[in-house]
Amino acid sequence: MHKVKSTLGIILFVFVTVGMGASVFFSIQGDKDSDYVVETNAFFAPFEFYENRKIVGVDIDIIDRVAKKLNKTIQVKNVEFDVIIDNVEAGRIADAGAAGLTITPAREEKVSFTIPYYTSVQYVIFNRNFPPTLRDDHVVWEALADYTLGSQIGSTGYIFVDDEIKNGVLSGTDTKIKGIDSHQLAADAINSHIVDYAIADELAAKFIIEKNPELDALPLYYSGATREEDYPVEESYAIAVNRSRGELLEAFNEVLGEMLTKDAGGQSEIDKLVLKYMGLYDE
Repeated sequence: MHKVKSTLGIILFVFVTVGMGASVFFSIQGDKDSDYVVETNAFFAPFEFYENRKIVGVDIDIIDRVAKKLNKTIQVKNVEFDVIIDNVEAGRIADAGAAGLTITPAREEKVSFTIPYYTSVQYVIFNRNFPPTLRDDHVVWEALADYTLGSQIGSTGYIFVDDEIKNGVLSGTDTKIKGIDSHQLAADAINSHIVDYAIADELAAKFIIEKNPELDALPLYYSGATREEDYPVEESYAIAVNRSRGELLEAFNEVLGEMLTKDAGGQSEIDKLVLKYMGLYDE
Protein backbone atom coordinates (compact mmCIF):
# COMPACT_ATOMS: atom_id res chain seq x y z
CA MET A 1 0.00 0.00 0.00
CA HIS A 2 2.68 2.68 0.38
CA LYS A 3 6.10 4.17 1.06
CA VAL A 4 7.31 5.51 4.38
CA LYS A 5 7.44 9.29 4.17
CA SER A 6 9.83 9.87 7.06
CA THR A 7 13.50 10.71 6.56
CA LEU A 8 15.59 7.63 5.85
CA GLY A 9 17.62 6.52 8.83
CA ILE A 10 15.19 7.87 11.40
CA ILE A 11 13.78 5.26 13.74
CA LEU A 12 10.58 5.87 15.63
CA PHE A 13 9.61 3.63 18.51
CA VAL A 14 6.38 4.09 20.42
CA PHE A 15 6.08 1.62 23.28
CA VAL A 16 2.66 0.79 24.62
CA THR A 17 2.33 -1.43 27.68
CA VAL A 18 -0.74 -3.61 27.56
CA GLY A 19 -0.55 -5.45 30.84
CA MET A 20 0.71 -8.80 32.14
CA GLY A 21 4.09 -8.14 30.55
CA ALA A 22 2.60 -8.20 27.08
CA SER A 23 3.33 -5.29 24.78
CA VAL A 24 3.09 -3.89 21.28
CA PHE A 25 5.70 -1.49 19.97
CA PHE A 26 6.23 0.10 16.59
CA SER A 27 9.14 0.92 14.33
CA ILE A 28 9.68 2.60 10.99
CA GLN A 29 12.79 0.54 10.45
CA GLY A 30 15.39 -1.34 12.44
CA ASP A 31 15.21 -4.44 14.61
CA LYS A 32 14.44 -4.96 18.28
CA ASP A 33 14.11 -8.08 20.37
CA SER A 34 10.50 -9.28 20.44
CA ASP A 35 8.52 -12.50 20.57
CA TYR A 36 6.79 -11.82 17.26
CA VAL A 37 7.06 -9.32 14.40
CA VAL A 38 3.94 -8.26 12.50
CA GLU A 39 4.47 -6.23 9.35
CA THR A 40 2.00 -3.61 8.20
CA ASN A 41 1.78 -0.69 5.83
CA ALA A 42 0.57 2.28 7.81
CA PHE A 43 -1.19 4.23 5.08
CA PHE A 44 -4.48 2.35 4.94
CA ALA A 45 -6.97 4.08 7.22
CA PRO A 46 -8.95 3.02 9.16
CA PHE A 47 -7.01 -0.24 9.50
CA GLU A 48 -3.54 1.25 10.02
CA PHE A 49 -2.40 4.84 9.74
CA TYR A 50 -0.25 7.42 11.49
CA GLU A 51 -1.81 9.66 14.11
CA ASN A 52 0.45 11.91 16.19
CA ARG A 53 3.52 9.96 15.00
CA LYS A 54 2.02 6.67 16.20
CA ILE A 55 0.53 3.84 14.17
CA VAL A 56 -3.11 3.30 15.11
CA GLY A 57 -6.11 1.57 13.57
CA VAL A 58 -8.30 -1.52 13.58
CA ASP A 59 -5.47 -3.96 12.84
CA ILE A 60 -3.32 -2.44 15.58
CA ASP A 61 -6.09 -2.95 18.14
CA ILE A 62 -6.38 -6.57 17.02
CA ILE A 63 -2.62 -7.07 17.45
CA ASP A 64 -2.79 -5.43 20.88
CA ARG A 65 -5.43 -7.97 21.96
CA VAL A 66 -3.32 -10.86 20.67
CA ALA A 67 -0.31 -9.63 22.65
CA LYS A 68 -2.45 -9.62 25.79
CA LYS A 69 -3.81 -13.10 25.11
CA LEU A 70 -0.38 -14.60 24.52
CA ASN A 71 1.41 -12.48 27.15
CA LYS A 72 4.03 -11.78 24.49
CA THR A 73 5.83 -8.81 22.97
CA ILE A 74 4.80 -8.03 19.41
CA GLN A 75 6.68 -5.59 17.21
CA VAL A 76 4.71 -3.85 14.46
CA LYS A 77 6.94 -2.80 11.56
CA ASN A 78 5.89 -0.42 8.82
CA VAL A 79 7.11 -1.73 5.45
CA GLU A 80 6.24 -1.56 1.76
CA PHE A 81 2.90 -3.27 1.19
CA ASP A 82 4.00 -5.53 -1.65
CA VAL A 83 6.76 -7.26 0.40
CA ILE A 84 4.55 -8.33 3.32
CA ILE A 85 3.28 -11.69 2.01
CA ASP A 86 6.75 -12.81 0.86
CA ASN A 87 8.31 -11.74 4.18
CA VAL A 88 5.68 -13.64 6.15
CA GLU A 89 6.14 -16.71 3.96
CA ALA A 90 9.90 -16.67 4.57
CA GLY A 91 9.38 -16.17 8.31
CA ARG A 92 12.85 -14.75 8.93
CA ILE A 93 11.92 -11.10 9.52
CA ALA A 94 8.14 -11.32 9.89
CA ASP A 95 5.85 -13.78 11.63
CA ALA A 96 2.60 -12.22 10.41
CA GLY A 97 1.19 -9.43 8.27
CA ALA A 98 -1.76 -7.16 9.04
CA ALA A 99 -2.50 -4.53 6.44
CA GLY A 100 -6.07 -4.95 5.25
CA LEU A 101 -4.82 -8.03 3.40
CA THR A 102 -7.24 -9.70 1.03
CA ILE A 103 -7.44 -13.47 0.88
CA THR A 104 -6.50 -14.62 -2.63
CA PRO A 105 -5.61 -18.09 -3.96
CA ALA A 106 -2.08 -16.94 -4.84
CA ARG A 107 -1.48 -15.63 -1.33
CA GLU A 108 -2.97 -18.75 0.26
CA GLU A 109 -0.23 -20.78 -1.44
CA LYS A 110 2.34 -18.85 0.59
CA VAL A 111 0.84 -18.14 4.02
CA SER A 112 -1.90 -19.18 6.42
CA PHE A 113 -4.80 -16.78 6.79
CA THR A 114 -6.93 -16.16 9.84
CA ILE A 115 -10.69 -16.16 9.63
CA PRO A 116 -11.93 -13.18 7.57
CA TYR A 117 -12.81 -10.15 9.69
CA TYR A 118 -14.02 -7.59 7.16
CA THR A 119 -15.57 -7.63 3.68
CA SER A 120 -14.87 -4.69 1.42
CA VAL A 121 -15.92 -3.54 -2.06
CA GLN A 122 -13.56 -1.94 -4.56
CA TYR A 123 -14.35 1.71 -5.32
CA VAL A 124 -13.60 4.04 -8.22
CA ILE A 125 -12.30 7.43 -7.12
CA PHE A 126 -12.82 10.29 -9.56
CA ASN A 127 -12.79 14.06 -9.90
CA ARG A 128 -16.33 15.40 -9.60
CA ASN A 129 -15.84 17.27 -12.88
CA PHE A 130 -14.88 14.07 -14.72
CA PRO A 131 -17.12 11.25 -13.46
CA PRO A 132 -17.17 7.84 -15.16
CA THR A 133 -20.32 6.62 -16.90
CA LEU A 134 -22.66 5.19 -14.26
CA ARG A 135 -25.11 2.33 -14.12
CA ASP A 136 -27.48 3.62 -11.47
CA ASP A 137 -25.34 4.15 -8.35
CA HIS A 138 -22.26 2.19 -9.36
CA VAL A 139 -19.54 1.88 -12.02
CA VAL A 140 -18.97 -1.25 -14.12
CA TRP A 141 -15.60 -2.27 -15.50
CA GLU A 142 -16.60 -1.48 -19.08
CA ALA A 143 -17.02 2.21 -18.18
CA LEU A 144 -13.29 2.36 -17.42
CA ALA A 145 -12.17 1.15 -20.85
CA ASP A 146 -9.52 3.27 -22.61
CA TYR A 147 -8.65 5.26 -19.48
CA THR A 148 -5.53 5.24 -17.29
CA LEU A 149 -6.28 3.73 -13.89
CA GLY A 150 -4.14 4.24 -10.81
CA SER A 151 -3.97 1.80 -7.92
CA GLN A 152 -1.65 1.01 -5.05
CA ILE A 153 1.12 -1.38 -6.08
CA GLY A 154 0.44 -4.90 -4.82
CA SER A 155 -3.06 -4.05 -3.57
CA THR A 156 -6.13 -6.08 -4.48
CA GLY A 157 -7.37 -3.17 -6.59
CA TYR A 158 -4.17 -3.30 -8.63
CA ILE A 159 -4.53 -7.08 -9.01
CA PHE A 160 -8.16 -6.75 -10.12
CA VAL A 161 -7.36 -4.03 -12.68
CA ASP A 162 -4.35 -5.90 -14.05
CA ASP A 163 -6.39 -9.07 -14.45
CA GLU A 164 -9.25 -7.28 -16.23
CA ILE A 165 -6.78 -5.68 -18.65
CA LYS A 166 -5.03 -8.99 -19.35
CA ASN A 167 -7.91 -11.45 -19.22
CA GLY A 168 -11.18 -9.65 -18.60
CA VAL A 169 -13.56 -7.15 -20.14
CA LEU A 170 -10.79 -4.54 -20.54
CA SER A 171 -8.67 -6.89 -22.65
CA GLY A 172 -8.09 -5.48 -26.12
CA THR A 173 -8.90 -1.93 -25.03
CA ASP A 174 -6.47 0.94 -24.56
CA THR A 175 -6.88 0.80 -20.78
CA LYS A 176 -3.64 1.30 -18.84
CA ILE A 177 -2.73 0.64 -15.23
CA LYS A 178 -0.31 2.77 -13.24
CA GLY A 179 1.04 1.35 -9.99
CA ILE A 180 1.35 4.00 -7.28
CA ASP A 181 2.75 3.78 -3.76
CA SER A 182 -0.49 4.37 -1.84
CA HIS A 183 -4.23 4.81 -2.24
CA GLN A 184 -3.88 8.48 -1.29
CA LEU A 185 -1.17 9.09 -3.88
CA ALA A 186 -3.29 7.30 -6.48
CA ALA A 187 -6.13 9.70 -5.68
CA ASP A 188 -3.74 12.67 -5.81
CA ALA A 189 -2.65 11.52 -9.27
CA ILE A 190 -6.17 12.20 -10.55
CA ASN A 191 -5.90 15.93 -9.93
CA SER A 192 -2.35 15.88 -11.28
CA HIS A 193 -3.73 14.37 -14.52
CA ILE A 194 -1.41 11.39 -14.20
CA VAL A 195 -4.36 8.99 -14.08
CA ASP A 196 -8.01 9.37 -14.99
CA TYR A 197 -9.43 7.31 -12.13
CA ALA A 198 -8.12 5.49 -9.07
CA ILE A 199 -9.20 2.10 -7.73
CA ALA A 200 -9.14 1.58 -3.96
CA ASP A 201 -10.78 -0.37 -1.17
CA GLU A 202 -14.10 1.06 0.02
CA LEU A 203 -13.03 2.46 3.38
CA ALA A 204 -9.79 3.88 2.03
CA ALA A 205 -11.74 5.58 -0.76
CA LYS A 206 -14.30 7.03 1.65
CA PHE A 207 -11.54 8.22 3.98
CA ILE A 208 -9.79 9.95 1.08
CA ILE A 209 -12.81 11.73 -0.40
CA GLU A 210 -13.89 12.96 3.03
CA LYS A 211 -10.68 15.00 3.09
CA ASN A 212 -10.72 15.92 -0.62
CA PRO A 213 -13.94 17.75 -1.59
CA GLU A 214 -13.01 17.81 -5.27
CA LEU A 215 -13.09 13.99 -5.34
CA ASP A 216 -15.90 11.47 -5.14
CA ALA A 217 -16.11 7.67 -5.24
CA LEU A 218 -18.59 4.94 -6.18
CA PRO A 219 -18.53 1.14 -5.92
CA LEU A 220 -17.09 -0.92 -8.76
CA TYR A 221 -19.26 -3.75 -10.14
CA TYR A 222 -19.10 -6.61 -12.59
CA SER A 223 -21.77 -6.40 -15.27
CA GLY A 224 -24.68 -8.79 -15.09
CA ALA A 225 -27.15 -9.62 -17.84
CA THR A 226 -29.18 -6.60 -16.64
CA ARG A 227 -28.38 -3.67 -14.37
CA GLU A 228 -30.25 -5.40 -11.58
CA GLU A 229 -27.90 -8.37 -11.91
CA ASP A 230 -24.68 -6.33 -11.64
CA TYR A 231 -22.64 -7.45 -8.62
CA PRO A 232 -19.82 -5.81 -6.63
CA VAL A 233 -16.10 -6.47 -6.82
CA GLU A 234 -15.70 -7.76 -3.26
CA GLU A 235 -12.84 -9.00 -1.09
CA SER A 236 -12.37 -10.33 2.43
CA TYR A 237 -9.61 -9.16 4.79
CA ALA A 238 -7.63 -11.47 7.07
CA ILE A 239 -4.31 -11.59 8.91
CA ALA A 240 -1.48 -13.47 7.13
CA VAL A 241 0.57 -15.76 9.38
CA ASN A 242 3.68 -17.83 8.68
CA ARG A 243 2.70 -21.49 8.35
CA SER A 244 4.96 -22.56 11.24
CA ARG A 245 3.49 -20.06 13.75
CA GLY A 246 0.56 -22.16 14.91
CA GLU A 247 0.29 -20.52 18.33
CA LEU A 248 0.10 -17.07 16.75
CA LEU A 249 -2.51 -18.14 14.17
CA GLU A 250 -4.65 -19.70 16.89
CA ALA A 251 -4.44 -16.57 19.04
CA PHE A 252 -5.44 -14.32 16.15
CA ASN A 253 -8.42 -16.54 15.35
CA GLU A 254 -9.55 -16.59 18.98
CA VAL A 255 -9.29 -12.80 19.25
CA LEU A 256 -11.05 -12.24 15.94
CA GLY A 257 -13.82 -14.62 16.96
CA GLU A 258 -14.38 -12.58 20.11
CA MET A 259 -14.23 -9.25 18.27
CA LEU A 260 -16.65 -10.39 15.55
CA THR A 261 -19.37 -11.35 18.03
CA LYS A 262 -22.42 -9.15 17.47
CA ASP A 263 -23.96 -7.20 20.34
CA ALA A 264 -27.67 -6.64 20.96
CA GLY A 265 -27.60 -3.83 18.41
CA GLY A 266 -26.15 -6.09 15.70
CA GLN A 267 -22.65 -4.54 15.74
CA SER A 268 -19.38 -6.31 16.42
CA GLU A 269 -16.33 -4.81 18.07
CA ILE A 270 -14.67 -4.76 14.64
CA ASP A 271 -17.62 -2.78 13.25
CA LYS A 272 -17.29 -0.25 16.05
CA LEU A 273 -13.53 0.08 15.61
CA VAL A 274 -13.95 0.77 11.88
CA LEU A 275 -16.43 3.53 12.68
CA LYS A 276 -14.26 4.85 15.53
CA TYR A 277 -11.17 5.25 13.34
CA MET A 278 -13.26 6.90 10.65
CA GLY A 279 -14.45 9.40 13.26
CA LEU A 280 -18.04 8.15 13.15
CA TYR A 281 -18.33 6.36 16.51
CA ASP A 282 -17.48 7.45 20.04
CA GLU A 283 -16.74 4.84 22.65
